[in-house]
Amino acid sequence: MLPPFSCPRQFATIAVMATPFTQPLLKVEDLSLSFGERPAVKGISFHINEGETLGLVGESGSGKSATSLAILRLLPPTATLTGSLSFAGSNLLTLPEHEMRRQRGSSIAMIFQEPMTALNPVMPVGEQIAEAVRAHHPALSRREVSERVLKAMHEVALPSPEQRAHDYPHQFSGGQRQRILIAMAIVNRPRLLIADEPTTALDVTVQAQILALLNRLRQTHHLSMLFISHDLAVVSQVADRVAVMQHGVIVEQAPAAQLFHSPQHAYTQRLLASAPTMRTDRSRPLATLA
Repeated sequence: MLPPFSCPRQFATIAVMATPFTQPLLKVEDLSLSFGERPAVKGISFHINEGETLGLVGESGSGKSATSLAILRLLPPTATLTGSLSFAGSNLLTLPEHEMRRQRGSSIAMIFQEPMTALNPVMPVGEQIAEAVRAHHPALSRREVSERVLKAMHEVALPSPEQRAHDYPHQFSGGQRQRILIAMAIVNRPRLLIADEPTTALDVTVQAQILALLNRLRQTHHLSMLFISHDLAVVSQVADRVAVMQHGVIVEQAPAAQLFHSPQHAYTQRLLASAPTMRTDRSRPLATLA
């Protein structure tokens, strides 16, 4: 048995503060995704309760991001998707495309992995957030849209939103660009937020600020969240439950505290042992995933 992962103390505090869960908001059953002859996701099942955060972890190429794109049906024509995706009682796989467009950005929102490529470099950030509002609330006046944009920018703690709304993405730091993406995601008050590697390429201090922001927004707006990451330390601080993915299959699911302290599957044990902690024996090499 490999040594248990050293879980940060903050996790216990977050777990106590979490909203009590009622019923599944998202229920994924036997979901499979393939691109031509190549399977990416193989019959996975999981659920996310109202107000809950599920961490989806695994090494690169395990199928995490493909799963998130399948939920939103943001897939190329070559993709084949089977199974069941139940969101608030509706099967997303059978919804007509025009109905699915109403769900994207409104009921289900996504924070993409790289803010510099997700943002339009030649459009002011305030206008980009405003586009997300107009797409789902075309009847709002220009003033009402502007008020929603500034409120979202204030909520994610962007400095001087009234002035910075007219700036372009390159005029912001990496952490601020991530906050802009979060503002775009929450401006329409979604019920489910999908965060795909939202702290990748950020330094540790900024990473902690973004995690604290997501936790605050989750509490304030009673958000459910699918948090995708390969960073185990990050997941241990935000997730209520964790699903571990390997080669397109979920090999283990458990409450976060239980999984980090007593992993049951051999892959989960190797995954945790491959991440150094303060208790790691530096005289021995880290575990590998081969």
